[in-house]
Amino acid sequence: MAKVYEYIADGTEEIEALTMTDVLRRAGVEVVTVSINKTAEVTMSHGVRIICDTTVAEADVNDADMLLLPGGMPGATNLNDCEAVRTAVLRQHEQGKKVGAICAAPLILGGLGILQGKRATCYPGFESQMTGATYTKELFTVDGNVITGEGPAATLPFSYAILEMLGKGAEAEQLREGMMFNHLMS
Repeated sequence: MAKVYEYIADGTEEIEALTMTDVLRRAGVEVVTVSINKTAEVTMSHGVRIICDTTVAEADVNDADMLLLPGGMPGATNLNDCEAVRTAVLRQHEQGKKVGAICAAPLILGGLGILQGKRATCYPGFESQMTGATYTKELFTVDGNVITGEGPAATLPFSYAILEMLGKGAEAEQLREGMMFNHLMS
């Protein structure tokens, strides 16, 4: 079973974090939500409070197939200010493992040099913080072991693409159909 760790900060965009978790879990992916706070509780960008599975101090992400960074403001900057997140994401990438960021969160990947020479997307206005990337303006962009997403409206297709990256293409297609996404797009 694939294992994904998703870092969540105060100010994270609800639809991005919760949709990714939901879609991946529906497909049988083990998703561990990780609060960067001292406690597991996080208050998201629109006041929704959630209890994450663990905290950044307790999480051991060495068994991660993928690390995910949802966006939102100030969530993305809070994630970027967390040295444990930056260290884990850079190590994950250096080991050739998968990393993903959506909305404003690709600024973290850009700051770490992960987007150098890659195609990537982000929420409009954050392009300059994707250092070294070619900005695609797509809903989501996959380049090697890195996936980036544009913003809240891109969360479903972004999540389905993550499933495909994790070798769960059949599950992604079943979810596209079952969640009425294919109907929406026709």
